Amino acid sequence: MTIAADITDPALSSGVLADDTYEGAPPASAVSWGAIIAGAVAAVATTIILLVLGTGIGFSMVSPWYGAGASAATVGVSAVVWLVIVQWLSSGVGGFLAGRLRSRWVRLHTDEMFFRDTAHGFLAWSAASVAGALIFASVAATGIGGVVRGTVDVTSAAAAGGAAQAGTQGAASRAENGIMEYFVDSLFRSTTAPQSDRSDYRAEAVRILATSMHGGQVTLSSEDRTYLAQMVATRTGLTQPEAEQRIDGVIVKLNDAATKAKQAADIARKRAAQLAIVSALAMLVGAFIASTAAAIGGRMRDEY
Repeated sequence: MTIAADITDPALSSGVLADDTYEGAPPASAVSWGAIIAGAVAAVATTIILLVLGTGIGFSMVSPWYGAGASAATVGVSAVVWLVIVQWLSSGVGGFLAGRLRSRWVRLHTDEMFFRDTAHGFLAWSAASVAGALIFASVAATGIGGVVRGTVDVTSAAAAGGAAQAGTQGAASRAENGIMEYFVDSLFRSTTAPQSDRSDYRAEAVRILATSMHGGQVTLSSEDRTYLAQMVATRTGLTQPEAEQRIDGVIVKLNDAATKAKQAADIARKRAAQLAIVSALAMLVGAFIASTAAAIGGRMRDEY
């Protein structure tokens, strides 16, 4: 039985129209939400399965024995590649199902049908992405909530023990106290060598070095260097020049450690930026794959 066209635009009269026969009433809306939700659920489920599979593969690549497993760089690159593959495969599955399961339209221009199919794939991908983001946010919020609860418990215990005032000073106040202690120490410095019976050499030395750190590098003043060398000489029995040489060596090691920490932080920053860029590009490609798969699914449904 032939049904009158549901689109009467004369501009479409010259275009190629889809099959004008169908069973049942035409859909009331151009959006088949049931197909979109089904595709999104399938995409999320596929993602979970592939992530679990990737976790197993990752554990099989590493080993606690030195030299027995893959290197950290290999594992990291493999993880990124696998995440991209997961994104693409799950997008393809969700988009294909969204296009294949949608309601069939009749008497539509082929370009319009192509657009609607790809739109269904894109919407399925969007719903799956939003669902994944909500799950990730929920897990992250749970972890943050645990940290907050632990912090509250520690604060409450400190208040019960009479340490609430010290706990509310904050990091800035602690830094000011450290500087204050350094200047208080300088009030009691003598022109002679420090007394050998003093028990706070380490604490005072730490305060001197911490106060002399600027921009991540330790730069001792001549006065602090001389006084610290006297402390080392008194404590270790070294001569003053030998103590100064030891101090210089420790400062070099401290500065090298600070430089390496900055380099590691910079490498981590670059890796995080690269991962973010790759993830964004992978998601864009995933959206394209979902749309294309939906068009393929819609075409196969119309054919079969």
